[in-house]
Amino acid sequence: MTADGRTIAFLVGPEGIEQAELTEPWKAVADAGGTPRLISKDSGEVQAFEHLTPADRFPVDVTLDAASADDFDALVLPGGVANGDQVRTFPGAVKLVQEFAAAGKPIAVICHGGWVLVEAGVVDGRRLTSWPSLQTDYRNAGATWVDEEVVVDDGPFTLISSRKPDDLPAFNRELLAALG
Repeated sequence: MTADGRTIAFLVGPEGIEQAELTEPWKAVADAGGTPRLISKDSGEVQAFEHLTPADRFPVDVTLDAASADDFDALVLPGGVANGDQVRTFPGAVKLVQEFAAAGKPIAVICHGGWVLVEAGVVDGRRLTSWPSLQTDYRNAGATWVDEEVVVDDGPFTLISSRKPDDLPAFNRELLAALG
């Protein structure tokens, strides 16, 4: 599978990103010839975590106010409880997710990263998975939630979802397939 020439947006909050859910898909995209770009609300760096323990910091490539779905081929929403909770509160993040969905571009989400999908109103009628604590939010937003390693819903835009870091190999495989 290849992502040659593709530019993939990774949208995160300033802290609380589950590190593996950022770095493993990032590496998969880069290894397949794609260009991953980190988007966040502010410039500088974001703080990742390994569960509840602070881990590495990562530089922001593009701020939300400068980001447009037109500049990317797909969107990845890494998890982390604090990350997912923060991202959904940023109007620019909600707007960016809506732009990707309206453009029919793939969106890949893992764990708690999908709260912004609910806020953006793009899950009604869709089938997906997440960390189990989000299932009620998804169902209340009109989605069908399932407990599976990876779910690919090819609705108006391809929606790839997984539950947790253990699911990353399947998640990355489906992300790359959607780019190929």
